[in-house]
Amino acid sequence: MLNIAIKAARRAGGIINRATRNLDIVAAREKSANDYVSEVDQEAEQAVIRTLREAYPDHSILAEESGASGNSEYQWIIDPLDGNTKFLHGFPQYAVSIALAHKSVITQAVIYDPGRNDLFTATRGRGAFLNDTRLRVSKRTTLKPSLIGTGFPFRQFDHVDTYLAMFRDMIQHTAGVRRPGSAALDLAYVAAGRLDGFWELGLSPWDIAAGALLITEAGGLIGDLEGNDQHMKSGNVVAGNPKVFVEMLKLLAPHLTPALRKK
Repeated sequence: MLNIAIKAARRAGGIINRATRNLDIVAAREKSANDYVSEVDQEAEQAVIRTLREAYPDHSILAEESGASGNSEYQWIIDPLDGNTKFLHGFPQYAVSIALAHKSVITQAVIYDPGRNDLFTATRGRGAFLNDTRLRVSKRTTLKPSLIGTGFPFRQFDHVDTYLAMFRDMIQHTAGVRRPGSAALDLAYVAAGRLDGFWELGLSPWDIAAGALLITEAGGLIGDLEGNDQHMKSGNVVAGNPKVFVEMLKLLAPHLTPALRKK
């Protein structure tokens, strides 16, 4: 199953890379406030779905652009181009993300950065890899020297003041905070030890699924803002190596509003 997901991701990556040669002719529209979809998203997604359906015609699909289809205990969760706004601007920080859930448990994960040809993969119980190299989360033991990733609110701003308070505290208690702008890649970077931790509010399942398995298979932890396993449901995510994860939760805890807790 992992090999099929890799094949699908590389096909999508080929479509994306070809499109980068002439971004001026890529058609795009705003599907919601500050959330863009391009013809490349749609073409890449269809390439992924075709590849998966050729191998597993009975499996369900949950994809960012085309939604949910099928009724199976196996479900593929797909983001064909995470970081579309950057792609449209020629800013090389985007990825294809594919995960497989079996009875709601993520078992396979692929995140492919086509610009760098970085292939992050994981199979439950068998570890996480970047190309052929085994991944482990970073070894930093405290938050202060850590580099943390995040994502700014850009679609909904209900919790923007809360987020800014979290951001203020985080920059004061770490070595730095970065916002590359692709949650899938950010989570893969936590698995690879390039980031020590990550947090974001309001993500979708296709942003989280593959990266979550990469992190746990690389020895890290991921959860919601209270450290529980509801991140796929709530869309609110904290991740990191085990010690940084705990410190991040403590730092963010004073900012948890009732609205965020009930999610």
